[in-house]
Amino acid sequence: FQRQMQINRARRQRKLREDMNSERGTDLSQSTGPRPVDIMVAMGHVDPVERRFWARETSTDWWDRIVLQVWDESQWLRNFRMRKGTFLELCELLSPALKRQDTRMRAALTIQKRVAIALWKLATPDSYRSVANQFGVGKSTVGVAVMQVAHAIVDLLLSKVVTLGDVQVIIDGFSAMGFPNCGGAIDGTHIPILGPDHQGSQYIN
Repeated sequence: FQRQMQINRARRQRKLREDMNSERGTDLSQSTGPRPVDIMVAMGHVDPVERRFWARETSTDWWDRIVLQVWDESQWLRNFRMRKGTFLELCELLSPALKRQDTRMRAALTIQKRVAIALWKLATPDSYRSVANQFGVGKSTVGVAVMQVAHAIVDLLLSKVVTLGDVQVIIDGFSAMGFPNCGGAIDGTHIPILGPDHQGSQYIN
């Protein structure tokens, strides 16, 4: 309610300035003397409004004080699929693509927090809303962080870390283990399939 009153008051002030400017036919921005609106503010007829950027307050204590300072290696492995040392090294490698500057509106999320948000979303079945609540950020912020980190990994690390190898060599290797015509394996991903009518028990999903 108070915020709505501030918005309405700001609108009235803006309308008053526009009306005064129109009546006088003068460009107030070029005036060397005090503006009429300044005189009215000094006389107490118009209240100056401090313009502020509003954002919903959220808590980041869980990340700042628990995860970063308290969690042991087993907790990092279980939740982020990597040790804390590996996580910090990853943040350092991705920093050239993830650097952001603070604005007058709000402070930018740290690189560590953005990488952590992305890893948590990729490593768990949690929804965007759940991850947002976990890290004390907005739901849209989670989506942006995931995309930023994914693009940074592709741009900076894909050519250095991920090697696909020769496809035929991979197929031969899987065939030797009893998996013919297989060119790769996807870990941690559930892919629904429709089994054939016959021998359905061999295609349990």
